[in-house]
This record gives sequence, C-alpha cells and structure tokens, in this order.
Amino acid sequence: MKHVKAMILAAGQGTRVRPLTQDLPKPMIPILGKPVMEYIIEYLAAYGIREIMVNVSYKHWMIENYFGNGSRWGVQIGYSYEGIYEYGEITPKSLGSAGGMKKIQDFGGFFDTTTLVICGDALIDLDIGAAVSEHRAKGAIASVVTLEVPNHQVSSYGVVESDKEGRIVSFQEKPKPEEARSNFASTGIYLFEPEVLDLIPPRQTFDIGSELFPMLAEHGLPFYAQRRFFNWIDIGHVADYWTVSQRVMSGEVAHMHMPGTEVKPGVWVGINTRIDWDSVKVTGPVYIGSGVCVENGAEIIGPSWLSQGSHLCKDAKIDRSILLDYTRIGVGQTVTEAIIGPKYCFEHGSGNTYYLGDEHTQLKWGDARGRELNACQG
Repeated sequence: MKHVKAMILAAGQGTRVRPLTQDLPKPMIPILGKPVMEYIIEYLAAYGIREIMVNVSYKHWMIENYFGNGSRWGVQIGYSYEGIYEYGEITPKSLGSAGGMKKIQDFGGFFDTTTLVICGDALIDLDIGAAVSEHRAKGAIASVVTLEVPNHQVSSYGVVESDKEGRIVSFQEKPKPEEARSNFASTGIYLFEPEVLDLIPPRQTFDIGSELFPMLAEHGLPFYAQRRFFNWIDIGHVADYWTVSQRVMSGEVAHMHMPGTEVKPGVWVGINTRIDWDSVKVTGPVYIGSGVCVENGAEIIGPSWLSQGSHLCKDAKIDRSILLDYTRIGVGQTVTEAIIGPKYCFEHGSGNTYYLGDEHTQLKWGDARGRELNACQG
C-alpha cells in the first residue's frame, strides 16, 4: 500500500459515556485490559501505517503517557493538544474534528499524502488496503466509509446520500427518520487528500460531519461514499460498552484475541489469580484478569470479564457483566448484565447508573439496595 498516514481523533470529553469517562479519556476505556485506542494503533500498524497524529484535550496526559512516541507498536505517534490559556491556567477546549486537523496542518504540514482519519473510540476490522485503493482509483479528494443502518437509527448518525457512482450529493447530520435521504451512516472513518485541509478555516472550531462534509457536497468536489461490509463497534453511549464486551468476547471481531491462558474451553486467565476451581462454576466465554480473587461457590456466566484486582466473594454470581479494575462483589450478591466499577454500577437492562455509596441513591432504592450497591465497592 502506497504511503498512507493516519489521524486518530481523541480530543472529545466523552460526555455520552459517563461515568466511564469520569476518570479517563474515552480512547483509554479498557477492552479486556487494553485501551480501545491501542487496538486501533495495532490495526493501523498491521496495514503498514507508521505515522500517526493524535489530537488530544480532555485528560490528555493519560493518552500521551501511555502511548508515548509509539515505538512499542512500531509506529511514530505525535500529539496536538487543544486548549486555551485563561486566568493563568490551560483549559482543555476541543477545536472540533476538522479544526483539530487544521491546527496540525498549519503547525507542521503533517497531511502531505492520503490520510486515514478514524475516531479513537471504535473497534473495526475494515480492509484498509481496499478502502485506500478505491479512494485513489476514483480520484477522490475525500471518502467516507459507510454502513447501512435501520431507518429508525439514522438520528444517531451522520447520513450519506450518494449517486450510482458513489459520489456524495448530500450529508445530513443526525436527521429525523422521516427526513433522512438515506440509511447509510458515516462510520467516522475517512480518507482525505491534502487539499481538503485548505478548505478548513483556521483557528476556529470546525466539525467534519456537520460542516466540512456539507461544504464538499455543496461545491461538487470529488467526494465519495464507500459501502463496505466489516465490523464497526462504536462506543457512542455507556450502554454500547456492555454490547461491545459481548461482541468482542463472542469472537465477532477477527483481529481481537483473548489475553491470558485458556485453562479450559472458553475460559482465559491472567497470571497471579486466586480461584477455587473445585467449587467455582464458570461458563465461557470468560476472561479473568491478573490478581483476581474468586472465592468458593462463586459463579461466572459469560460473556463476562473480571478486570485486574477484582474480587468475587463467596457464593457471588456474575452473569454477562464487566467488573472494572479493583471491584469487589460481596458475599452472595448477583450481578446481571452490568458494568461495575469501584464508584458506580451501570445496569444494561434498565439503562440506569448508580453511584455507589451515594446518599441519594440509597434513599431512592432503600436500605437493602444501598447495602447491595455498597457491597460492589473495592
């Protein structure tokens, strides 16, 4: 594949996935013990993409400290911080997806060849080589990789309308179902040629989907949609994180492999765990991370994973759930379809988030509920 660079969009605050992003930026949300952005970097590296820029803002140091210069993955990673200086402090402030790219281009001219742009919070198994080949064969200045979605879901996406040749004639940002001119959604995966950057106004907030793309369509530039079949797992809301865990552990994403050692069919275990295998019942797929303790009589039903340092007490039961790092489930407690950390519990079925130990939560659910939630704390 002829020289291609990449840009990972990682400057957002991730407000729609709170509380997962209370203590870390969205690209650092863990999937089986690894940040979601690490899977993206590994995937780009597998296709020979070696130069990667990342725009950062919210809790930027967590991304920069973890990934560094990218040498661990055989790539070069650079960062562009987005923020403002006021009242003697630097405050994070995103410039928008296109505005962040313009800042990078004005600073060092990074975008001098075909560039793959991808969000830092999605898992994919796209054939990047085929996408680049189609983009170049059509002489596109910009290409959008799309997937067909049910009509009732179009209001959650940017919707692309294209002609028979795939040329984009309009771009609607999150239209109402009755107003949508297409049900092909943008996946947030784009291919840009350098001249696209000349169209973005400098030093201002500017968005790719809602501002740049309508501009390209309006001016009749060679702007194309690609319709590809691949897995695209987006963490758009906190409920999606539970769905992502189910899909990944069920083996739906080909390039994502279970960590640890498979001690029995469908059960993977990290090092230095303490598990009473004679009395614990485990139905895979299940991943049990390093330093986890599972006491006698406990039961784990997959797809589930217990993150590093978690503790499943005697006779407790985990059913299709995620325990985040250093989370403890009390004696005899049952957790079903939930994401639980030391500070909060998200129930997939109800869509509710409970902040553990919070006085108002305990008043709302009564003493028994309060004790149950507090038992989840590490």
